[in-house]
Amino acid sequence: MMLEGHGLTIGYPDRVVGVGLDVKLAKGEVLALLGPNGGGKTTLLKTLLGLLTPKAGEVRLDGHALSARSIRERARLIAYVPQTHVATFAFPVETVVLMGRTAHGNLFHRPTPKDREVAAAVLDHLGIARLSERPYTMISGGERQLVLLARALAQEPQFIVLDEPTASLDFGNQGKVMREIRALAASGHGVLFTTHDTNHALRAADRAFLLRGGERLAEGPVEQVLTQERLEALYDARVQKVADASGIAFLPG
Repeated sequence: MMLEGHGLTIGYPDRVVGVGLDVKLAKGEVLALLGPNGGGKTTLLKTLLGLLTPKAGEVRLDGHALSARSIRERARLIAYVPQTHVATFAFPVETVVLMGRTAHGNLFHRPTPKDREVAAAVLDHLGIARLSERPYTMISGGERQLVLLARALAQEPQFIVLDEPTASLDFGNQGKVMREIRALAASGHGVLFTTHDTNHALRAADRAFLLRGGERLAEGPVEQVLTQERLEALYDARVQKVADASGIAFLPG
């Protein structure tokens, strides 16, 4: 199974953000999407999710148009972890995670024992079971990000799309999320994530897609795409490449 965008023109009713974009994500691999702010990353993600309709081109899932699938069917196959989430209601954390199970039932059904088992398992897996009864509005931004990841995992999807998943996390939890991304790919999921940290892409991704001003600058295996020259072109800034026994890394110049 593969999630693909073919010849996508992406944007909003009043403006075009990107033109002629081809992107693909297979099960069992991790794709990192990198680019400067305002370059079209989130717009591309939302188009691949079906949240935005492409102005041209088509998004396909398993060879069929994504638009032909019901919202419920899409939710069973693709989960989304947004970059930010405004907490409105003080639902317990467990309830927020259980919302991911609506893909397997409906908005109004009572959680089944299976639903609660899945929710408890993902909370424990991410090390946040202690938050289960805490109000979602009363936990830190970093903890909320982990809860949103737990909600996505509770959907039991085939593909997971994450928009800057480590943006509000401390150093330890950044490592936890990167390890989880690799574990998801190893278990057969397709994972697409955006990041401003090229080193996260180097450590966690199989392929990288560089997007600037709505235009694809490069796409391919991370070790081939993430070079000093390409990153300087991508961010219009100097980049320093460092290497040691653990591998290479890139730092602002």
